[in-house]
Amino acid sequence: MSYEPKNFDHLLGITGLSDQLMKNHFTLYQGYVNNTNKLLDLISGLVKEGKQANPEFAELKRRFGWEFNGMRLHEVFFRILSKEPKAMSAALKDKIAKDFGSYENWEKEMKAVCTMRGMGWATLYYDIAGKRLLTCWINEHDVGHLATCAPILVIDVFEHAFMIDYGLKRADYVETIFKSIDWAEVEKLLKLVGGL
Repeated sequence: MSYEPKNFDHLLGITGLSDQLMKNHFTLYQGYVNNTNKLLDLISGLVKEGKQANPEFAELKRRFGWEFNGMRLHEVFFRILSKEPKAMSAALKDKIAKDFGSYENWEKEMKAVCTMRGMGWATLYYDIAGKRLLTCWINEHDVGHLATCAPILVIDVFEHAFMIDYGLKRADYVETIFKSIDWAEVEKLLKLVGGL
């Protein structure tokens, strides 16, 4: 079974992000989907041939996490964006306040993670085992993930996500993203993993 790239063209025209930036970003995402499928086929072929003990198999398996997570992290990022974002529900705001002291504390922390030096992903996770929300920096697609945690809000802070429109002004890009977060989608993801 192959993965199909999701269509996010409904985000074209979103305030603060040019269509050129978004189209470039969608093309990059489609590359992760294509590479995930290619790796699955190559790995399956090696197993069928009984070659799973060779170095090629090991390297393909190591690379798979990077491509797969690149696909999924982009899907969460695009999913939580909207041209007409819905406001945060009282239940979600209460959950954030419970786990961070207040919504404002969480927002300060999340924006600080978004603007740290380096490239990567700023993530709001729900820790399924600990039943709480946590912010996290993911350095590469496959490095820095927290075990037993599900990403419910992801902000891409690799340069490709903002430099065409914002140059080096990452903080301005982050403000734009925060204005475009569809909190109803974040809540759906949180409910999906048992957080609300």
